[in-house]
Amino acid sequence: MKLFIKSACIAFVLAVVYSLIPFQANCSDISNEVFRLHIMANSDSEQDQNLKLLVRDMVLEYTQNLFENASSKQEAESLIADNLTAINNTAADVISQNGYDYTVKSQIVKMHFSTRYYDSYTLPSGTYDALRITIGSGSGHNWWCVMYPSICISSAEEGEKKARDVLDNNEYDIIKNEKYEYKFFVVELFENLCNCFK
Repeated sequence: MKLFIKSACIAFVLAVVYSLIPFQANCSDISNEVFRLHIMANSDSEQDQNLKLLVRDMVLEYTQNLFENASSKQEAESLIADNLTAINNTAADVISQNGYDYTVKSQIVKMHFSTRYYDSYTLPSGTYDALRITIGSGSGHNWWCVMYPSICISSAEEGEKKARDVLDNNEYDIIKNEKYEYKFFVVELFENLCNCFK
């Protein structure tokens, strides 16, 4: 009887893993199609958190114009790389104009993001390319969003159109459909387990 229960448990786990393989592949495709923004505030004080949002607004305004003609994530990332100094200067100007003397560091990184639930879409966990802006010590709460397609500051309708232009039907369905919530959880759990053995 114990052997039967063990076999049934193993079969169940294998079935779940097998059913998630196509889903995981689509999630990986999403991480290859989008470019994210990660801003780290100096601290959790109200002033530093507000400053983080001011930096966010100006950086997104600057990069939105850059991305107007970008047709791929690679092109958007290249535009960021070419304008990294200007982006950093934009952030530094906001900081200085608001009376702070924090340092600011802007860099392109490849980093792991947990599953993120936004108002009208969900991004699966995974390793994404991102613009990271660190304000001062960078020890405050972070702020994340998607820079390309530029849906951070778009209206829901504009964001939906931009996402549809970049993602295929399966990928778009994954980020928009709440029925995948448990799969996001299982995939993230699996990724975290795998990361423990690296």
